[in-house]
Amino acid sequence: MSALPSPFAEPQQPMAAPELLQLGVAGDEPCLRADAARNRARLLEAAARLVAEHGAAEVTMEAVATAAKVGKGTVFRRFGDRTGLLTALLDHSERKFQAAFLSGPPPLGPGAPPVERLRAFGRAMLRRSVDELDLQLAAEPNADRRFAVPARRVQFSHVAMLLRQAAPGADSELLSHTLMGYLNSVLIHHLTRQCGMPLERLETGWDDLVDRVTGVEPSR
Repeated sequence: MSALPSPFAEPQQPMAAPELLQLGVAGDEPCLRADAARNRARLLEAAARLVAEHGAAEVTMEAVATAAKVGKGTVFRRFGDRTGLLTALLDHSERKFQAAFLSGPPPLGPGAPPVERLRAFGRAMLRRSVDELDLQLAAEPNADRRFAVPARRVQFSHVAMLLRQAAPGADSELLSHTLMGYLNSVLIHHLTRQCGMPLERLETGWDDLVDRVTGVEPSR
């Protein structure tokens, strides 16, 4: 009988280091013609106004088309569906967040020990999610697309890279899913809005989870 594989075996093909990537369709915006780029900007401005006035849950493709004074088909051609439209609205903050954890100052960016970077990453993502919670919830993709969103892949790969550095013998792929699950906007909504937990408690819980996963002494 052959030996069972180690439960902490790494994936056969290691994940590449993450690169800066927008949340929507990669390579889309830079290739637009000037008039198409203006139309896209006008649609996003209309969508942003609707979010500010009525909340993300009330934003539909039809409402955006009406606000921008274009046909509904134009909105669908530009963004594909409602999720694509809402994720495009999140693109700017996602670019800033990625720049911060990929190349910004430590401890979120390079230069700090991996455990400190993991703690900083989770805290920054929790704060961002609380600030944009309604929009993130509305943009949450279906189950078959949830883990294929480019921004989520970048975040996951970043966490996995830090875990490989902080805990070389662990299954960084599976543990990264565990850590990212803590940062899911649906869970954050439940804990903060339905359970009334303060953000500070979630941040402390994140630090504790990172310490336990990586096997280091608590930082507090």
